[in-house]
Amino acid sequence: MATTLLPRAAALTARRFKRGLLFLVMLLLGVIMLYPLYYMVDSSLRTSAQYQSGSGHSLASWHALFEALPVGQEMANSALITIAALAIIVAVSTSAGFGFAKLRYRGSGAVVAAIIACLMVPVQSIILPEFANLSQAGLVNNYSSAILVYAALGTPFATFLMTVYFRELPDELIEAALLDGLSYRSIFVRIALPMARPAIAAVVVLQFIQIWDDLLVGLLFLQTPEHRTITTGLGVLAAGRVTSLPVLMAGATLSALPAVAVYLLLQRHLVRGLTMGIGK
Repeated sequence: MATTLLPRAAALTARRFKRGLLFLVMLLLGVIMLYPLYYMVDSSLRTSAQYQSGSGHSLASWHALFEALPVGQEMANSALITIAALAIIVAVSTSAGFGFAKLRYRGSGAVVAAIIACLMVPVQSIILPEFANLSQAGLVNNYSSAILVYAALGTPFATFLMTVYFRELPDELIEAALLDGLSYRSIFVRIALPMARPAIAAVVVLQFIQIWDDLLVGLLFLQTPEHRTITTGLGVLAAGRVTSLPVLMAGATLSALPAVAVYLLLQRHLVRGLTMGIGK
């Protein structure tokens, strides 16, 4: 009896040791990833003198930020551009993904391969031709230019993800709906879209963070002060009028809050969308 219990106790001890080691590793990774956020928030609550001395806290840097930038307008610009681009990305990717997955036609595989190939093209190699084309069309320095560029950059990945996700829907379900008299449009709206909520949430989270935090497109296509996003405003601020690190950290904290909030609200759907889509 004692000889039987010894291996079990050893196995239990080894399992507990592995769990404890895993917990310590995850804790270390969590500290490493959260420390920059803590440093950013803590620095924003100091003046330049307090930051240099390493002691004391104040809201002076936040007041200086709101005096140096039209924060409310730039946050509103960011929200408008991000939401509009997301609406286009979701509308195009869901309909295209359903079509590629369930309405296959001759050459559809080549079209999907071309979309996947678009993911391999560096943004830096196409951003200048896009700027030249939109400039000739008179769309530079207004919201529509940034919205169109963000939608064009985000749609290939979103379409790929939605295509893979919709392929996991049983064909029998589509056939049963057709026998019940539903059209493909009704199947898409009433069946496919509700079942694809996790994948749509994954697209929204990933693209929201990408668009909200982007600087390159904003600097090129939104050069007038009244159209700048919060990220572009901070970039201009860092390059010229304000060199105070605590003020810049206050702006970075404010800019990061919406992306963090969206991620926290949709993180469960994000995991489901990625594991049920690309994971398969």
